[in-house]
Amino acid sequence: MPLRCTGLYWLPLKNRSMIIDILKNADRYSLNSGISKAFHWLQSADLKNIAPGKYEIEGEALFALVQEYETSDPATEQMEAHKKYIDVQYIIAGQERVGHAILKGQAISKAYNEAEDFMLFSDAPAFFSIFEAGMFMIFFPTDLHMPCIKNEQVSTVKKVVLKVGI
Repeated sequence: MPLRCTGLYWLPLKNRSMIIDILKNADRYSLNSGISKAFHWLQSADLKNIAPGKYEIEGEALFALVQEYETSDPATEQMEAHKKYIDVQYIIAGQERVGHAILKGQAISKAYNEAEDFMLFSDAPAFFSIFEAGMFMIFFPTDLHMPCIKNEQVSTVKKVVLKVGI
């Protein structure tokens, strides 16, 4: 099982667990320079008018993927994890649910794809969170997550996923 925060001292970055907060509190999370740069980009970009697509910030070390999609039923999705990148996800518009679990030996349904930096897990999430406009989530390599899930009904979401190289 991954290690967590103990008192005021954090263990190494690779052992941290996910974070959920609102963007105005981003300055509380100067975890590393890549995450700080991701927050700076979120705070300075014209997110209201940004088009879907990939935006390079520091080449493959830090980039943003702007997405628009309809939320889906959790029965059609699986949890995912990454090894090379930390995800900083931010909802620009809309609302979704996100399933979560700590990586601790769950069944792998799709082996790790190094080129796309993801693997899938067939186990159900331990819990769900509501993720809505103005909020961000940070997922570390030990955080399984299942985004893009409908809340009570299908909705349109505009989101940016910043990929922060480890």
